[in-house]
Amino acid sequence: MPAQQKKIIFCIAGVLSFACALGTAAAIGTQLWVKGTILCKTGALLVNATGQELEKFIGEIQYGLFYGERVRQCGLGGRPFQFSFFPDLLKIIPASIHVSVILFCTVLIVFALVGAGFFMFNAFGSPYETLHGPVGLYLWSFIACSCGCLIMILFSSEVKIHHLSEKIANFKEGSFTFKTHSEQFANSFWIVLVCSLVHFVNALLIRFAGFEFPFSKSKDSGTTTGAADLMY
Repeated sequence: MPAQQKKIIFCIAGVLSFACALGTAAAIGTQLWVKGTILCKTGALLVNATGQELEKFIGEIQYGLFYGERVRQCGLGGRPFQFSFFPDLLKIIPASIHVSVILFCTVLIVFALVGAGFFMFNAFGSPYETLHGPVGLYLWSFIACSCGCLIMILFSSEVKIHHLSEKIANFKEGSFTFKTHSEQFANSFWIVLVCSLVHFVNALLIRFAGFEFPFSKSKDSGTTTGAADLMY
C-alpha cells in the first residue's frame, strides 16, 4: 500500500482512538449509565393498588459510577434524593466490582490516548522499535478493546446479578420496600460499547494498511525452512 494511504489510515485510527478517550472520560463523570423506574412495593400493597393506581407508586432512578438520583414515589408525590457511591453506598454495593469498573475505565482512557499517540507517530514518523511499530499498534488496540469489554461485563453483572438498582432504591429505607420496575442501560454505557468496537476496527485498519497480525508467519519463510531441512 502506498505510504500516503497508510498515513491517512493511521490518522483516521488515531483520531478515533483520541475520540474514544474523550468519550470515555466524559462518560465516567455522568450519571447516565442506568435509567429505570422503582416500585414502592409496601405502599402499593397497603392500598392494594392495581392498574393506573400503580403509577402513583412508581418512582424514577438514574445513576452512574460516582453518583445518581432517585425520585421516591409512595402515593404522596415525588421526593428526589441525591446520593453518591463514595462513601454513602460503599457498604451496600459490590465495592470490588464497582472499583474494578472505574479502574478499567481509567486504563481504557490511558491506552486509548497511548494508541492515538502511536498511530499519529506511525503516520508522520518512522517506526524504530517494535512497540512503536505494527505490533505495538495491535497491542494498544487489543488492551483498550479488552478493557471496554471488561467494563461492560462487570457493570452488567453489578446491575443485573447483584441487583444494584434495588440496593440503591432501598438505601436508608426503614419501613418501605422498593422493587425494580424497569431498568435499561443509558448513553454512557453504550459509549463504552462503541469505544470497544472502534478499537477493534482500528486493529482491522492496521491489517488493511498492510501489516500482518502479530506472531503470524509468512508461507514463504515456512517453505524456505522446509527446503533447508530437506537439504540436511
